[in-house]
Amino acid sequence: MDSSNSTGILHDFPPFFRVYRNGKVERITADAETVPPSNDPHTGVQSKDTVVSPENSLRAPEHPLPVAYDDSWSAIQWVASHVNGNGVESWLNKHADFERTFLAGDSAGANIAHNMTVRAGVSGLFGVKTVGMVLAHPFFGGKEPDFFSPVIEYIFPDVKIYDDPRINPAGAGGVELASLGCSRVLIFVAGNDGLRERGYSYYDALKKSGWSGVVEIEETEGEDHVFHLFNPDCDKAAFMMKQVVSFINPVP
Repeated sequence: MDSSNSTGILHDFPPFFRVYRNGKVERITADAETVPPSNDPHTGVQSKDTVVSPENSLRAPEHPLPVAYDDSWSAIQWVASHVNGNGVESWLNKHADFERTFLAGDSAGANIAHNMTVRAGVSGLFGVKTVGMVLAHPFFGGKEPDFFSPVIEYIFPDVKIYDDPRINPAGAGGVELASLGCSRVLIFVAGNDGLRERGYSYYDALKKSGWSGVVEIEETEGEDHVFHLFNPDCDKAAFMMKQVVSFINPVP
């Protein structure tokens, strides 16, 4: 394609997305699920897009990825306010057990989960005790480039991605790991996952950081990244879920 063409491809990141010269961003993954902007009247959770380019009717999620950390922090603070009886949603106050609230994200949420738990340790959560964190096949960055590095470098052009603790918690000496605001961590890795070593690097760095908690790591042999999402009914996925349940509800 002629690179001088205003509609030509400016950046191509298969199999994730490509960016065109006119500002259009195309998501390549054919089976990617999308959720339209919505406002859930029962939970008050709202999602919406913002207009990036009126000329091309180009829309994108309102917040870029880095803001997700702050959005997640606000969500945790919201939960904490309910623990102290400040919540206004009567149905939630009636049915939810805020002393045992479990906050979860998908497999690409390990960075956010880690960073929020660090912030919980540094800033505190209004008297709420953060007990544990589960990371399933974390997609942390590493010291060496990988197939995802060009995407990260494009999204974070001014960040030293291999040392930035938001992306690579074990990088830069793992200086923030000692501030992790929980006492227990469970990490899952898969034997055939190209990111397997990233999980072990996080495990080793956390143990050496001076953090006073207990960290466990479980490896599922012969499986690939997030196999439990693609084949949730298999025996190994069921066993993995049992391990999560045991971690959340330890035997006294």
